[in-house]
Amino acid sequence: MTDELTRRDFVKLGLASAAGLAAAPVVAGGTGPASVPPLALPTRPLGRTGHHPFIFSLGGQASLEQADKHDVSIAIVNRALDLGVNYIDTAAAYGRPRDASKPRWELNGISQTFIGEVMATRRKEVYLASKADDRTRDGALRQLDQSLRLLRTDHLDLWQVHNVQSEAQLEQIFGPGGVMEAMVSARDQKMVRHIGITGHFDPAVLIKAIDRFPFDAILMALNAADAHHLPFKQELLPLANKKNMGVIGMKIPARDRLFKEGAVTTMKDAMDYVLTLPVSTVIVGCKTVEQLEENVALAKAFKPLPAAELARIEGLAANNLPAGHWFKRPPTATGAAEDDQNME
Repeated sequence: MTDELTRRDFVKLGLASAAGLAAAPVVAGGTGPASVPPLALPTRPLGRTGHHPFIFSLGGQASLEQADKHDVSIAIVNRALDLGVNYIDTAAAYGRPRDASKPRWELNGISQTFIGEVMATRRKEVYLASKADDRTRDGALRQLDQSLRLLRTDHLDLWQVHNVQSEAQLEQIFGPGGVMEAMVSARDQKMVRHIGITGHFDPAVLIKAIDRFPFDAILMALNAADAHHLPFKQELLPLANKKNMGVIGMKIPARDRLFKEGAVTTMKDAMDYVLTLPVSTVIVGCKTVEQLEENVALAKAFKPLPAAELARIEGLAANNLPAGHWFKRPPTATGAAEDDQNME
C-alpha cells in the first residue's frame, strides 16, 4: 500500500469496523530497514521485535520540531543515517500548531514533515517509530493516516500510545472505542509492525499498562536524576525486561536541564549512566549536526560503568533537583506538572 488513496481507504475501513483482538524480523533488502547497522557500531536487541538498533537513536524533538529549522533538521536526519543511526522516533504532536478549533489529525506536525522529506528516499535505512496522542480508536486511526502521509511511507515499524499519565487515561485507552483497538487493527492490516507505549510522568501507571497488554516496546524516562523521585528504573524497567520488551530511554539530559555546575556537567556522564542500564537504545533530540556527531561518538565509545560510578553520577544529579525530573508527577498535590509533548 503506497499511495494516498490506499491509506485513506484503510482508515475508513478501520473506522467502520470493530478492531480484531508479529511481524517478521526486518531484513536487509526487504520492505523494512536493514536490521543491523555497520559492524563498528554497538547494537542491542529491541526486545522481541527482531531489530537491533544502534545504542544511540535520533529523537524527533529539538530542532526537528521547529518550523524555522528546516535546513538543519534535514541535515541532522541525513547525517544520522550516514553515521549508522537506524532508529528514529517522532510523534504526531511534535511541532504541531496549537489550534483548538481543528482536530489534531488536521494539524500537521513539523517533526514528521521534516523526517518525511528524508524518508522519501531513505526509508529502508531506518526503523521508524511514531506516536498517536488521540485516546480514541477513530481519532488515532486518522492520526495514523496523517503520520503515514507526512512520513512518506506505507507503514510504521513502531506505533506508540503517547505519554500515558493516569489510570483514567488507561481506562479510556483500553476501553470500548479506545486507541488500543486502533493499534491492534493497524497491526493486523500491516500498517504498523509493532505496538508500543510511552510515558515519563508516573512509572506505576505504565506498570499497569504493560500488565494489561503485550506491548512490543516501551519508551520511558531514564536519566541520572531518576532515582531521586518516582524511579522508572526500580520496578518498571525490570518488568519490561522480564517481558522481553524493547526498552527505549528518553529524557537523557532532560532537555539539558540536568546540566549544572556542581551537578552533572557532561553529556558523557548523562549518556553513559543510562546506557549502563538494561535498555535497547536511547533517543536524544539534537539541535545541530555537531551535537548529533558528538552523541554518536559518545555512544560508539561507551563502556558500562561500575556501580560506584553510577552512584557518583546519581549523587551529582541530586545537586540539581527537581531540574533533572521536571517532567514527572510532582511530589506534592499542589505542584504543577510541566509537559513538553505538545499534547494540550
